[in-house]
Amino acid sequence: MASNKKYWKSVEELKDSSIVETLSKNEFVEEIPTDQFLGDKETLEKTSTSRRDFLKYVGFTTAAASLAACEGPVRKSIPYVVRPNDIIAGVADWYATSIADGYDFANVLVKTREGRPIQIMPNKDANGTTSARVQASVLSLYDEKLRLKEPTKAGESISWLDADKEIAQKLNNLKESGKSVVLLTGTMASPSTDKIISEFITANPNAKHVVYDAVSESGAADAMLAMYGKRALPNYHLDKAKTIVSFGADFLGDFHGGFEKQFIAGRDPKTGHMSYHVQFESNMSLTGANSDKRVVLKPSDQVFALLNLYNAITGNAVASKSTPVDAEVKSMATELKKSGSKSVVLTGLNDKNAQLVAFAINEALNSEIFDTTNSLNVRQGNDAEVVKLVSDIKSGKVAGLVSYNVDPVYTLSNSSEFSEGLKKLELSVALSTEKNATVDASNFALPAPHFLESWGDTQFDSVTYGLMQPTIQPLFNTRQFQDTLLKWSGSSVKYYDYLKTYAAENVLGGSSWNTALHNGFFTAELVSDAATFESTVSVSDAANQLASSAKKATGFELNLYTKTGLGDGKQANNPWLQEFPDPITRASWDNYLTVSIADAKELGFENPVKDNGAIDGDFAKVTVNGVEVTVPVMIQPGQAKGSVGLALGYGKTFGLKEEMQVGVNAYPLYNGGNNIQYNVKVEKVSGNHKFACTQVQKTIAGRHDILKVASLKEYNTVAPKDHHHGWNKPSMVSYDHQEVEANTIDLWDEHNREIGHHFNLSIDLTSCTGCGACVVACHAENNVPVVGKNEVRVGRDMHWLRIDRYYSSKVETREEAKELGLGRGEMYEALETEAENPEVTFQPMMCQHCNHAPCETVCPVAATSHGRQGQNQMAYNRCVGTRYCANNCPYRVRRFNWFNYANNSEFDFNMNNEYGKMVLNPDVVVRSRGVMEKCSMCIQMTQATILKAKKEGRPVNTDEFETACSSACTTGAMVFGDVNNKEDQVAALAEDKRAYNVLDYLQTKPNVIYQVKIKNTNEA
Repeated sequence: MASNKKYWKSVEELKDSSIVETLSKNEFVEEIPTDQFLGDKETLEKTSTSRRDFLKYVGFTTAAASLAACEGPVRKSIPYVVRPNDIIAGVADWYATSIADGYDFANVLVKTREGRPIQIMPNKDANGTTSARVQASVLSLYDEKLRLKEPTKAGESISWLDADKEIAQKLNNLKESGKSVVLLTGTMASPSTDKIISEFITANPNAKHVVYDAVSESGAADAMLAMYGKRALPNYHLDKAKTIVSFGADFLGDFHGGFEKQFIAGRDPKTGHMSYHVQFESNMSLTGANSDKRVVLKPSDQVFALLNLYNAITGNAVASKSTPVDAEVKSMATELKKSGSKSVVLTGLNDKNAQLVAFAINEALNSEIFDTTNSLNVRQGNDAEVVKLVSDIKSGKVAGLVSYNVDPVYTLSNSSEFSEGLKKLELSVALSTEKNATVDASNFALPAPHFLESWGDTQFDSVTYGLMQPTIQPLFNTRQFQDTLLKWSGSSVKYYDYLKTYAAENVLGGSSWNTALHNGFFTAELVSDAATFESTVSVSDAANQLASSAKKATGFELNLYTKTGLGDGKQANNPWLQEFPDPITRASWDNYLTVSIADAKELGFENPVKDNGAIDGDFAKVTVNGVEVTVPVMIQPGQAKGSVGLALGYGKTFGLKEEMQVGVNAYPLYNGGNNIQYNVKVEKVSGNHKFACTQVQKTIAGRHDILKVASLKEYNTVAPKDHHHGWNKPSMVSYDHQEVEANTIDLWDEHNREIGHHFNLSIDLTSCTGCGACVVACHAENNVPVVGKNEVRVGRDMHWLRIDRYYSSKVETREEAKELGLGRGEMYEALETEAENPEVTFQPMMCQHCNHAPCETVCPVAATSHGRQGQNQMAYNRCVGTRYCANNCPYRVRRFNWFNYANNSEFDFNMNNEYGKMVLNPDVVVRSRGVMEKCSMCIQMTQATILKAKKEGRPVNTDEFETACSSACTTGAMVFGDVNNKEDQVAALAEDKRAYNVLDYLQTKPNVIYQVKIKNTNEA
């Protein structure tokens, strides 16, 4: 059955090469960096006192590790002289607010300690979600190096008073002379700000507002305007869908902001029904990795497949051509018609014509999933207006530019033209939270506060009105963009008062402002205006234009995309995001050209693996429209032949720390805002690149039963424990000459788990999309250090929680290959064929908190022990760093502190400066060098919950316990709770027929439970 598939993390492991065996042997064989303790090794070896040398090498290194573990730094606490009324020392406050930074939009809750925001969580009452970037944005607040701190003119400090006076005078002069001024902003999705901008334009009739998004979805917005009369993005209610067909739309990633919560809500195996999702794509994306069926197709063929589907659904005969997957397209047309209004088609092509064709298919299906009434107000950039702006600046038609939180000098493909034009302007003002290349090129640079220091409102869709409130006093001499525009418009009203009045008059309808501010949102009534608009769009014309552009495609085809971690690059100086491993490639601190296995062979690209797990790569020169970039190559299983992929958002240098200046800027290739570029030339050039990639580290040592996957049909019809046909078979052992389930036999005395709390964490592999929000949430809550690219490269990452990505192949084992009559060469060939489009499964892996923990039995100083509540606990001041526990852990989840990562100039990240330290959670110790650390099941959070209930004289409420990862999980894949409280959700999940423990035959009896992944193979 499916649970016996061969799972693998990399092509090297798939081929069972000798490097993998070497890695498994060397996983814990690492040199202690004695040179850093003892100075010059050469001098030491020449000394005559060999006995002393020996003692220095052996004794001192051991003592140094022991002393480092035992002697923590001394910190003096200074109490409040006068305690603020709204702060209780040691007790967290939570504030509801919103993030709208131009690329990420979310309704969130912010945790503060003594006036410092330290963590962000989704506001679930507002149906809010968080991504890795939203989680990490709290650290960007404290980016002392990159934040703008005071107003400047031509690089020299200037007061706000003088800046306002000079800018107002110049604006007035330009107005009187009739010269054009442009206000350039990203998408803000703020109705009150839109009104302020309109008032500014009324006061300055020569001014115009242009919205510019670095990563554009203008094609969909333009198509909505043409077909439905409003410039917005359509909404997709994927929770109600039966059949979902996507052509390159990464809707579990950044497409329209992401729909992962809705998608997973429609895929609950317990209901007996799951949506059937087919993904046509070239790059291996999060959405493709989570699809029920993934069809590998280069971008030009995606266009023709979309047109062929349109013809099959509507009965039209627009110009197209055949593709290698026409049989799949025909099958999907039948499936879509069968599902009718419960089906939907999406496309990620940033092309107005492609979007119109997809919209027309949904109209023909009468899709209830496709919603143009409750539309989305994110990604409102207008490509045509941006192109005209650059042209007008270059030709001198624009005399003044006021920009807000955008960086076209970095992100525009023709940024050199923009930069040259910027120098000719009579007035250039950049309002920005952070320094960037555009700020540097502007005459006036005015600092704006971070969203956590700001007032504001948001309206991400047509019904949810969000409010933004400051969670900390401004760290620097900043002023809000809205206050600045009000002042320049001649108004004396403060933005807070303006916002409050606007909300009362236009949104709240008599409801309480304080209640809305406390909740962070207000739900308005949906008003439809669709009936008043009649579209004159010719879909046939759009289809013909789309086909003609794709027919011209030659050479390689480039798909430019955004990574789950770094997005458009706005937070490129955020070390949490740089060290966050990409869910697909497991690489951090880099972008790279993803190339298929077949193309890599033809072009001579390789990714050799070193014996310590480090991966290297060749370089490729990529040429698009005469623009060349040189980028390292990553061979990616599942990449379409003839296509390559490259992530945007990297290669940023201005204002960033040296360690953060990584990757290659792909924006010069982003011609016309099109994420697909045709006629691309790729050639191998000299050079060797060193990747920081964890995909080969923490080997699975041939144990392919770590994952269990079943089809929906098997789930509904087959007994899970059936030893011949079952999909959740327990491990068996021989006891008293009988085969019995391994978990019924115990070699140790059981802990008494009946009294008090006993914590379990359930992880549903069906619901986990691999997004990684939990990884960054764990970083924030538990003060996990960032170690940098070089340390990650050699396997010293400190993540307490990782998300393992496994590929799976249908040719299962050598024995099975022999039964099929396959020789060794034929087996490898079959496996490699599977690697062209493997199935993907994500598995969050952290300390399993085993009730029979192997680590506890080998620790010579009892530094790790078992708690009464089920947690495997660490006493850091006992640990002497022998690493026996890590060697004895079958799950590879323990981390060793090779260095002091705090207050160490070698690791110049957030723990090395006074502003960055403000994000640290005071409830969790910052660990010293020489100790082991790992997931604690957020013991500080569970104890705080118990103490709160005790203080209030009540038992802990059902499902009141939580951890950072479970709180951050958008899809609800992680559920934490007390199994001794039978009302807790986790208690039922622990007994569910899908529940299993990883490596259960080892009898570690973990408190982390996994739910078997169920895929809808469309057989049920």
